[in-house]
Amino acid sequence: MLKLVIFDWDGTLCDSVARIASCIQLAAAENQMDVPSTQAAADIIGLGLPEATNRLFPGISKEQATIFTASYSAQFRAQDSVPSQFFEGVDETLAQLRANGYLLAVATGKSRAGLDRILAALGMTHFFDASRCADETLSKPNPLMINELLHELSVSPDEAVMVGDTEFDLDMAQRAGVRSIAMTYGAHSEKRLAVFDPIVCLDNFRGIKKYLL
Repeated sequence: MLKLVIFDWDGTLCDSVARIASCIQLAAAENQMDVPSTQAAADIIGLGLPEATNRLFPGISKEQATIFTASYSAQFRAQDSVPSQFFEGVDETLAQLRANGYLLAVATGKSRAGLDRILAALGMTHFFDASRCADETLSKPNPLMINELLHELSVSPDEAVMVGDTEFDLDMAQRAGVRSIAMTYGAHSEKRLAVFDPIVCLDNFRGIKKYLL
């Protein structure tokens, strides 16, 4: 019996993929670096910022990486003064899951400061039972993020499901022995997500009700 639903944030709950990709491109241009394509920028969403930076710019020096990540963070904070909105159906579906007794958690590549800022802006500081961010544990797809949530909430892997839009989410779930639900409207294509054998691939958030309610 499922007890816990773990959600990725960007591209799964929140319609922020285009904003993140734009901020990556602006930060690269600001620092006279090769500007990645929109698709290349979107491809790394879900990783922690240091891991994403190293994947986007192979061989980048530690100093350059520090400068780039600071630029990206500044760009994102400026654009996120008006928070990205939830995808259609997220609010009502989360409320229904909560009403039906599910524990709800977030596992995200965002920083703790970034997640806390948007939760506060949305009035959801105390909504989720637990959360893990990339700067306080190991980045996806390492399963530590999920393992820590399972331990904190006293839930076994077979009692949890991970909902995400990237191969990093689903790979992490698979490594943790947790089933997954793939959202195909985010950063990665259904073809890429299907490799990790999710319960189902969905093109809208409300679709999870059929499998969880």
